[in-house]
Amino acid sequence: MARLMKTVAPTVAPCQNSTMSANTPLGTAIAIVVFDGFSELDSFILSGLLNQLRPKGWAAELCGPGRAVTSQNGVTVQLQRPLEWANEADVVLFGSGLYHRAIAENSALLDRLQLDPTKQLLGAQSSGVLLLARLGLLGDQPASTDPATRPWLLEAGVRVLDLPFHARGGVATAGGDLAAQYLASWVMLLRAGEGLARSTLEHAAPVGEAAAYAQNLLARVKPFVTQS
Repeated sequence: MARLMKTVAPTVAPCQNSTMSANTPLGTAIAIVVFDGFSELDSFILSGLLNQLRPKGWAAELCGPGRAVTSQNGVTVQLQRPLEWANEADVVLFGSGLYHRAIAENSALLDRLQLDPTKQLLGAQSSGVLLLARLGLLGDQPASTDPATRPWLLEAGVRVLDLPFHARGGVATAGGDLAAQYLASWVMLLRAGEGLARSTLEHAAPVGEAAAYAQNLLARVKPFVTQS
C-alpha cells in the first residue's frame, strides 16, 4: 500500500467553504462515492441525512464507475452520477466497502478523481479513508478509521487515532459505519451553520431524543470546525 501513496501530498488548507455564513447561498452538491461492495449503512445514512436539506438546494447523490453498484449485502442500486462528477461537487464523501484495499491499488480508476481540498469538503470513513490516503489528500494529518482498516493505514504511513471523528481544514475522517452521522453533521455545520444543522438532525432523531441526539453529534464535530 505504501508504495502507491502519492509522493507529494498537498498541504491541507482550510476549505473555502468553511467560511460560509448564514447569509451565503446554501445550495450544495454532494458526491457520495461508491463502488461494488459498498456499505449500505455508510452511504445511505449520509444520503438520508444530507438530503433532508433538499428544500434548501442541497443534493447528495451516489456516484461511481459504471451505471450501478452492488453493496456488500447484495443490494444493487443505480448510480445517479458518473465518477468524474465528484471533481465538480462541493462536497465529496467516501464510505467503506469490501474491496477498497484493491481499489486503492487501481491507479487507472482513482486517477479519474481530481479532488481539491482547498475548494471542496472531503470526507471518508472506515476503509474509505484508504482512498483519501491513496489520492494524497490526507497530507500529514492523522485519521480516524475502523479497526479492520487501521493496519493498512499504518502500513501506508498514516497516524491513526482512537477517535470516531477527526477533521482538519476541509478534510474529515471517521471510523465505524454509524460514524456517517458525524460526517453528515460536519458537512451541515460548515455549509449550513449550526442552527440549521441542529434542526435538521433533530428532525431525523428518534422521538423523545431529538435535543440530546443533535447535541451529541454537534458536540463531537464542532471543535474541529472551530479549529478550521
